[in-house]
Amino acid sequence: MMTTIPVETRQHAQLVDITHLVQKAVKESGIQTGVVTVFVPHTTAAVTINENADPDVVHDLLADLERIVPWDQKYYLHGEGNSAAHLKSSLIGSTQDVFVENGRLVLGTWQGIYFCEFDGPRNRKVHVKMMG
Repeated sequence: MMTTIPVETRQHAQLVDITHLVQKAVKESGIQTGVVTVFVPHTTAAVTINENADPDVVHDLLADLERIVPWDQKYYLHGEGNSAAHLKSSLIGSTQDVFVENGRLVLGTWQGIYFCEFDGPRNRKVHVKMMG
């Protein structure tokens, strides 16, 4: 079973905690044991699992990604001007797999699932495939 989750971003670079939306999709699917794949079908966005307790982690991730892959590099050839977003998306990746046990996502105490926007603001989507 697959479901699509809409995600609206409001900033150029932003991490949106979608853990509760993925858990809701799992609950609605009825699977009790299995694996959930979270897939972002955009070339300038990504998905990651990271700490969701301290908002400074999100800040630090975005800041260091910008330091590693700056938006304003003059040597990019891509005509749309968003090569940095494509590179950041490739570094983070477009999928994450999460185990499901007893109808719940199996995540660590401080872990959350984040949609990563690198070329916003935009209306995006995330596909969630449940396999049980």
